[in-house]
This record gives sequence, C-alpha cells and structure tokens, in this order.
Amino acid sequence: MVHFHREKFVNRGGPDGGDGGHGGNVILRVTPHLNTLLAFRHKSKFIAEDGKNGGINNQKGKSADILVIPVPAGTSIYDEITNDLIGDLTHEGEELIVCTGGRGGRGNPHFANPSKQAPRIAEKGEPGIEKTLRLELKLIADIGIIGMPNAGKSSFLAAVSNAKPKIADYPFTTLVPNLGVAQLDENTTLILADIPGLIEGAHSGKGLGDAFLRHLQRTRVLIHLLDGLSPQSFADFTQINSELSLFDSHLAEKPQIVALNKIDLPEVLEKWPQLKKEFKRHKIEIMEISALTHENITKLLWQASEALRTAPEPNQIQTLPVYRPQASLPDFKVERVSNGWRISGQAIERAAAMTYWEYDDSIRRFQRILEAMGIDAALRQAGIQDGDTVVINKNQFTWQE
Repeated sequence: MVHFHREKFVNRGGPDGGDGGHGGNVILRVTPHLNTLLAFRHKSKFIAEDGKNGGINNQKGKSADILVIPVPAGTSIYDEITNDLIGDLTHEGEELIVCTGGRGGRGNPHFANPSKQAPRIAEKGEPGIEKTLRLELKLIADIGIIGMPNAGKSSFLAAVSNAKPKIADYPFTTLVPNLGVAQLDENTTLILADIPGLIEGAHSGKGLGDAFLRHLQRTRVLIHLLDGLSPQSFADFTQINSELSLFDSHLAEKPQIVALNKIDLPEVLEKWPQLKKEFKRHKIEIMEISALTHENITKLLWQASEALRTAPEPNQIQTLPVYRPQASLPDFKVERVSNGWRISGQAIERAAAMTYWEYDDSIRRFQRILEAMGIDAALRQAGIQDGDTVVINKNQFTWQE
C-alpha cells in the first residue's frame, strides 16, 4: 500500500503503507482415509488463496492459509513437464510442499531514504507458482503375490486374510490390486497385495499392463504362484520374471517364494514330482500348496515372513524433498514481433507483474530495473526505434529515447 500518516497537528506524516500478506502454499498431505486417487478425476485444479492487502499505519496484510490436498499413502509425485520425481509420500501425516505462495508486496516505507522521504511507490504481490503434476499411487505392501492370470492369487489372498477379492474361474478376474493382512501370531503380521495377472508384454502395457507392475516396486518379497493346471508351469515362471526385469531390473532381484497352486487336484498332484525336479535342476526351490484346501499355506507364509525379515528395504527416497523452483537467473530474451518487440524472461515478467503502473515512482523504478538487467541496451543493439511498441507479459510500452 502507498499511504502517508495522517494525524492532527502532524503536518508531514511519513510513509506508513503496510506490506501485503504472503500467498498460500500448496501442500500434499497423506491421509489414512484415502486409498485411491479417484477424487482427482472430479477436481484436478487447485488454487491457494491470495494474501490480504496491507493497511495504513504499517499494518501488514494477513497471509493466506495453506491449501492442503489430501492423498493416499503410497503416492508418488512427478513434474508432468520434466518427468522429475518431486516426492514420495508413504506414511500417514507426511507432507510435501509442491508450490510456494508468492511473497507479499512491500509498502512505501521500504522505499524511503534520506533523499526521498515521501516515496509514492509500492510493490504488488509476487506472482504465485504454477505446476502441473502427475500423481501415481503404488500400494504399500510387504509382500506382492504375482503369477499368470487364473493362477489362484485372489483365492490365496482370501484364504490367508480377511480380504474379499472377486474370485472366478476365468482369466483377469482381478482388475484392481487387492490388499490383505495375514496374522501368523501375536507378533507377526504380513501385508499382502494381490497383483492382477501378468502376461507376455505386460511391461509395455499389454493385458492389464504396467499399470499394476509399479505396485510391486514397494514390496520387499514376492510370492510367485504357479497355476497347477498350466501345461507349461516353468515357462510361465520364466515369462513372469522376464516381464518384471523388463519393467524394472530391481524387481527381478527381490526374494521370491515359488509355489505351485491347486495341488488338491489329482492331475496336478500327478505331475508334481516331475515339475519339482525341473525347478530343482535350475536351482529354484518350489513348494506345493492349495488355496482351496489351505494345504501348506501357513508354511508358505512363514517362509515369506523369514524372507521379509532379511530382505533389504525397497528403493525409496530417503529424505522427503521440499520442492523449490530453481532460482531464476536475470536472463531475458528480446525478439522482433509483428507489432514491435517482445521481452520475455521470468525475472523481468515477475518485476512487471509486481509494478503499480499508476505511480510515476513505480514506473521509474521499473525503468531502472530494465537498465540494470541490460534490457534497454539489448533493445538498442537490436535496432529499436522511437515509437516502437515493446510488450512485456501483458503490458505494452512505447519506446522513447
């Protein structure tokens, strides 16, 4: 605010225009009540409030409240333009600042000096930051259950936990990942994720594709279920592992507990000895289970628990970053356009947006900024003439020597 002190018997009150309040930050915060990103289908644009205007008697305007956007645990945040990973939110209450509010403009007392004691100059608030983000949700589970379609992953999850996934005797019954919690004893619980069936080419999006492969990146141990009715169980095993490697080389390095499901069926029991020898020949341990009759599923869970105890932590960002845009250098670009000249550059465009054009002092200050940045010299070198139009952001000026 531009204002001067007014009081009875005080003839020359000094400048007392208050500063503006800062704009609100935009933050993402993990909330335990969310488990999907579906809410962003209905609303995808979020704008924090502006700070309040400054007042007389050096009263500073109120800064805006932060804008909190709730997200589920397991959300990764990417810059949509650069594809850089900005943050990884995995725990309840964790926060990430994705946009900082603009600084409030300064009132005219900041521009007073011994030679200019009554400045009619102030700043508008700094423009806020805009970002386009991409959010990806990766389920947080200790153990991922993988396998070909119809291998019995959902039946296994239902057998060991209170999860109630859709179960049917056709491929791709599971269309979304399911989470379940298995309690082995009072001190041992496992969080399991049933990942929809993978097929050849899943890493490139075929079948249910890579939309669900990323959920495996947070798991530490994999339970690899094989369909006992498949005519080529070992080929299925190698194909799934190939898809994991093609999507993310770290996935193939995770500990795997391999089990042949549906051992309760006579035809599966009959071929079990030969299949066990084949896996042993490749130095791969395999066990037989039945999700239907619960045969050996407790043994399988204890093996997974032991593997989990010694498994390394998944690759994650160790320290949560606070996103701060890189400080812009005082660079600019001068280009000839049809109606004159255009000056572009983050610093000069921000300075123009913060200038009060109705005050002569503010205009003179902006002129000094042009000189300090070398923009006026660059325009002369480019061949600007008297009367030419110069455009900076949404502002038009007429050049005058």
